[in-house]
Amino acid sequence: MTADTKIALISGGGALPVEVAAYLRRSARPYTVVRIAGLSDVALDDHPGHTLGLGDFAKLFEILAGEGCKAVTMCGYVHRPDFDTMKRDAGGAAVLPTIQAAGRGGDDSLLRQVAMVITAQGYHIEGAHEANPELLIGPGLQAGPDPSPAAMEDAQEALRVAAAIGNLDIGQAVVVAGRITLAVEAQEGTQAMLRRIPQLAPNVRGSVANRKGVLAKLAKPIQDLRLDMPTIGVSTVEDAAAVGLCGIVARAHHLLIVDKPAVFSRAHELGLFIYGHEPA
Repeated sequence: MTADTKIALISGGGALPVEVAAYLRRSARPYTVVRIAGLSDVALDDHPGHTLGLGDFAKLFEILAGEGCKAVTMCGYVHRPDFDTMKRDAGGAAVLPTIQAAGRGGDDSLLRQVAMVITAQGYHIEGAHEANPELLIGPGLQAGPDPSPAAMEDAQEALRVAAAIGNLDIGQAVVVAGRITLAVEAQEGTQAMLRRIPQLAPNVRGSVANRKGVLAKLAKPIQDLRLDMPTIGVSTVEDAAAVGLCGIVARAHHLLIVDKPAVFSRAHELGLFIYGHEPA
């Protein structure tokens, strides 16, 4: 796809779709926003677009055809719906049983099935990072203080453990301190995982006064990065700092940072580093 290819941004909740839409507008790429009713941020109302329900697939394809879109980006959170009670149009009635069946394999499988429904109609899927490359973490130190040698050892170990749990399709986030794994993410999400850290013995974890430990976020091998790339925002930095960690690490070019200026500023204020690791 090129910068002249018109793209449809299917927007769930949160700030990520807002950032993508703003970039599309700044870069003068032709686009339209497909807002999901009850989820999309009101800031997207200022962009050209349409609103539909989760089950309105016939309407979706009418919009894409009518707008002349060739590419589609899906981003923003969507809570798993109750398929039995979801309202749907004729298009939704045709495809939702297959999507529901795929969802039994987890959220990754569900997203891939939705993408297959869209690509089967001839549309190209672009990741949020392709639609807005400014979101990606770069290589090396991005914000905050220089990590100590001990922190870099924890970062390496956290990425190693994150790769291991990813291979088992468990989660994508890990906390390591003193080369000891303190927590791994499963279905609860990164924020809930971090909030378990203060329950651990003080001798194995850091504190606000004496920071120790690193949060790593790494995509699972089965994840399609066009559909679900690891993401952090200001709240991630604040949560990590609040439980005494000293840094956040991810693979360079494989993490989305929502509102980079605010994230980097907050990391500086709290004394937390953000680092993009480049594999040897």
